[in-house]
Amino acid sequence: MPFLPHAYRVTKYDPADRAPDGTYRGTVDSVSDHGPVEAAYLAAVASFAEESGIELLTLREPRVAGAGTVHFGREATVEGYGLAGLFPDGPGGFHDGAQVTVPLALELVRVMLRDHGAWCRLEATEGAREAFAVHVGWDQYVYVGSRTSCEGAVARARELGIFAERIEVSPYDPEFDDPYERRPADEGFWERVRASAARGEAGLVEERHAWTRWHRIGGGRSLDAVRAGLAPRAMVHVWPGLSADTAGLVAGLPEEFSLECVWEDVEGRISSAHVDEEDRTELAEVLAGARGAALLPVYADEHEPLFTGVLPDDDGVVRARWQV
Repeated sequence: MPFLPHAYRVTKYDPADRAPDGTYRGTVDSVSDHGPVEAAYLAAVASFAEESGIELLTLREPRVAGAGTVHFGREATVEGYGLAGLFPDGPGGFHDGAQVTVPLALELVRVMLRDHGAWCRLEATEGAREAFAVHVGWDQYVYVGSRTSCEGAVARARELGIFAERIEVSPYDPEFDDPYERRPADEGFWERVRASAARGEAGLVEERHAWTRWHRIGGGRSLDAVRAGLAPRAMVHVWPGLSADTAGLVAGLPEEFSLECVWEDVEGRISSAHVDEEDRTELAEVLAGARGAALLPVYADEHEPLFTGVLPDDDGVVRARWQV
């Protein structure tokens, strides 16, 4: 947990059933029971938040299953990723920087315990200092960090029949992420995009937040309209426009490939999918009915958009922890 001196691993797994290397050797299932054990997890997290004096938490690094790596025919783990009805303004409320109450945070923990498809870190600050954090890892492991030594919450977990063990730090701590540069998508950034579009270069905006959306610049869709609809703290890649020669794109594919295909259908909807040589036939069928398409690299060493930036907050500061 970033800057938090007290970290805990909250699980339903009895420490007595762990091997010397920490591996669990017991018989408890690693999926949610959707019942009393799940309720115990949520009550324990609520107890940690209460003892830490937390009433509001901030969403950090929200993701949904398959974001950016969707294959043809793949469906979401659960329709709506478990987010339906949680946010007053709909799923768009699931974005980096959104503030949520403890009851809503607990519902998000429930979604993660059930593997419904949405994931995030939940953090709280006191002034400029980190004060509390909770997130869910694999196999029903919940990690809680606090500036407070939460002995009461540890005891409460034990009463609930689960275990809160002191650890040094969560394996999902963002401090373990590689160093990265955060380039703001500020007014200067958008002026460069506008000039590039006027030269016929930039034509496609990739918006990454909890999921990925694509926006075509031009054809009645202005850059200002695209900007107005972007999710807070999104990372933005700007690419050349879609090609109308979709048959030529397919014909030019090598024998083996792994690419991100972006296409606009006849109704103006833009979709994307990660495709490889096994998708060649279906790809040709999809693009035969498309207005335009692009085939973009997926590997980091080949990923070269025209422009990349991260949306700053209203005060001009970039707080999203995207690696750019």
